[in-house]
Amino acid sequence: MLNMSQRQAVTKELKLIYQKAGKKEKGKIIDQLAELTGYHRHYAAFKLNRPWVKRKRRRLPVSFRPRVYDHEVFESLRRVWVIYDGICSKRLIPTLPEAVRKLEECGELTLSPEVKTKLLAISPATMDRMLKPIRQTFKLKGISTTKPGTLLKSQVPIRTFSDWDDKQPGFMEIDLVAHCGDSARDMFIYSLNLTDVSTGWTDPVAVMGRAEIRVFGGLKTVEERLPFSVLGLDSDNDSAFINGELIRYCESKHITFTRCRPYRKNDQAYVEQKNYSVVRRVIGYARFDTDEQLNLINQIYSCLRLYINFCLPVMKLIRKERLGSKVRKHYDEAKTPYRRLLESKIITSSQKGNLNRQYAKLNPAELRRNLNYLLKKLHQTLINERKKNP
Repeated sequence: MLNMSQRQAVTKELKLIYQKAGKKEKGKIIDQLAELTGYHRHYAAFKLNRPWVKRKRRRLPVSFRPRVYDHEVFESLRRVWVIYDGICSKRLIPTLPEAVRKLEECGELTLSPEVKTKLLAISPATMDRMLKPIRQTFKLKGISTTKPGTLLKSQVPIRTFSDWDDKQPGFMEIDLVAHCGDSARDMFIYSLNLTDVSTGWTDPVAVMGRAEIRVFGGLKTVEERLPFSVLGLDSDNDSAFINGELIRYCESKHITFTRCRPYRKNDQAYVEQKNYSVVRRVIGYARFDTDEQLNLINQIYSCLRLYINFCLPVMKLIRKERLGSKVRKHYDEAKTPYRRLLESKIITSSQKGNLNRQYAKLNPAELRRNLNYLLKKLHQTLINERKKNP
């Protein structure tokens, strides 16, 4: 079978003969063309009778839109995005003016008025498109080590809507995250994670093992450094939380202590989300079981708590809307937990003053560098262990 260019060449040659031939010869030429090219006889006749016209391609004028966000704008955006943990555009855009101002105050960013105007005018879709080549995703997996406590469950009520006021700071969900690697044998480090439901304020601390006294000690450490009073605690049914010491402590402090329903993991949706976005994304899924690693992880958390609560904005789900088979989620404007605390009427003016003074001393880029340095040291301990025990 001839290809397209060959069929066109054959048709062109036979067409010259066809135009000079008689009626009987024309019929033979049509048969010959149909046999050579595979055309239907009617189409072959159409091709031979059709006037030969050399077509010229019309080239439409190409107009290029001038690039608005040049390389300088991209580099400035990339730097801010990296310092702010590579968060999505819908979280970064609302806090971008404050982030740029803070980085300029700390001497980490120098922008011309033109570049600054363009940077602050970027839309979320444009930001995602510009950052797409450098965005990376990580998929991590882990195991759970929660064991239910049975004897004292009756003394800890299941959380209901009447127990809590989620709109004011102080009602916190608590959970343990195991750093056991792929085996839960022997003693290893846990992260005790506390998340405030109203503001998203998250404060993790590392403890060695899951003994009641160590978990309770970690809880008191976090409580002492929180910028607000703890009004309520909600845990899962783990025996590390459902114990007499913690129950008596909550009763003495007038703290509402509740637990989620058994086997309903989504009852603690807020802290479960932070277990991944704060603990797992930073510390990972490796096994940590030495005092050196415990000290390093707590140093990381001392830096991380400032970084995520003062610098990284979070969005809260307002409502869900069902449209046929789809569900549309509506979120509020992204704000840092620090900003949400300042907007709260429960926080006193002295507490807000302390928060403002603490924020004024922070440098987001320096916090990010310190985190990277400490994480490298933590990773080096894993390398050293592998060399000792190949």
